[in-house]
Amino acid sequence: MAFGQSAGPPASHRQLQELLELLQDAGYADFRDARGPMGLTQRQAAGKFTRDEAQAFIDRLLDSVHGDGPPPAPVAHPARQSAAERALRDLPAEALAAELQRRGWIVMEP
Repeated sequence: MAFGQSAGPPASHRQLQELLELLQDAGYADFRDARGPMGLTQRQAAGKFTRDEAQAFIDRLLDSVHGDGPPPAPVAHPARQSAAERALRDLPAEALAAELQRRGWIVMEP
């Protein structure tokens, strides 16, 4: 077997769609976003799974949804935040509320 090739028949389109939907429900954008936290290989992060691999990940995600296991928590990627997002995070709540009110929003405390 050559480097990067999978051992086994490829996953069906239905399996890949179901796996992607479950990953998105768990808070990930796509396969690449879930690579580290879910333990996907580089090949799997590109959306290439064998039938057995795809079914194993589907079962794992379904188990976490039904309470049989811990949910696969998405990780925050601080490096992916824009400068504006970082500035908003550091802004005091009062200043943010005042700016939103100035723009016509209705703001109330939680």
